[in-house]
Amino acid sequence: MVGSGSLIECLDSEEVREVLVVGRRSCGVEHEKLSEVIVDDMFDYSAVQARFAGADACFFCLGISSAGMSEQEYHRITYELTVAAAESLAAVTDGMTFCYISGAGAYSSEEGPMMWARVRGRVENKLAEMDFDATWIFRPGFIQPVRGVRSRTALYNAVYTVGGPFTPLLSRIAPSLVTTTKRIGRALIRVARDGAAHRVLNNRDINRLAE
Repeated sequence: MVGSGSLIECLDSEEVREVLVVGRRSCGVEHEKLSEVIVDDMFDYSAVQARFAGADACFFCLGISSAGMSEQEYHRITYELTVAAAESLAAVTDGMTFCYISGAGAYSSEEGPMMWARVRGRVENKLAEMDFDATWIFRPGFIQPVRGVRSRTALYNAVYTVGGPFTPLLSRIAPSLVTTTKRIGRALIRVARDGAAHRVLNNRDINRLAE
């Protein structure tokens, strides 16, 4: 969902010259600035690694719900997959900015009662150690999909449909709690270009950067 929203903003932005989408299937979008790399094994990029050379920024938006998963399973998809992609990028790029979509409540200490937050914190810390020019951690809370973007999870879509009319009000009352896929996409572009005041960005930071 976040990836789809960010792609829309990148393709609309005059500041973005080219977009390379990496995934297991086509994103189904055609645009003059868009290229795609289809990868069967998201843990191995050796066959396509050369395509990453020269990229200025990576917006890593892949994520999965931890519901019903063991910590080992969630760690493999959330930590190991992310690190595999990041290492592949770091090996062939110079001066790249890496933006990682984490989640509000992630534990920087890597310790705490919520399994997903421990794993996300572990990913954040590992990325910060890697050889990128800059690493930015986005920790959005509630994300309202806009501009036709939909979640692949039916339950989430029901929540978004019900909560959508209240999003503008909530954004004014509690800007630290609510953002949108559009604002995340715009904030990613802004951070890749100009950086930010601090490395870890919450909803309030995301909304300000998007403006």
